Amino acid sequence: MLRQIDAVNKKKPGSIMKLSVCLLLAVALLGGCSSTGQLGIVTRSSADSATLLKSGRNFHEIGPVEAKACRHFVLAVIPWGDSTFSTAVEKALSQSGGDALVNVTVMSSLYGFIPLYNIYSFTCTTVQGTAVKFQ
Repeated sequence: MLRQIDAVNKKKPGSIMKLSVCLLLAVALLGGCSSTGQLGIVTRSSADSATLLKSGRNFHEIGPVEAKACRHFVLAVIPWGDSTFSTAVEKALSQSGGDALVNVTVMSSLYGFIPLYNIYSFTCTTVQGTAVKFQ
């Protein structure tokens, strides 16, 4: 009985080492980073936000919105998509019918799969806020 317990205990350190190596390998193969920022008001790129603020126009809240714009890369040379901030804002406003976003949070993320060779990666910009409609 004691020999069986000793045999099991001797296998555990190897199992823990294998698990550690697998976790380290997974972290090395899947890498990513993100950053977050906040803004007060964001309008469509065609609107003059300074004039809207100076005029003191009334508005009503439509509700919370969220939109994401992504750009993908294959082998770091074949891109498709658009991950710009203005694209994410346009998507958020078009789905809500709003004129502007207030209390905006912006998050940019970059993900790479097998980053050493950059086989596939993508970057996304996510916009969250409250859509408003000017009267």
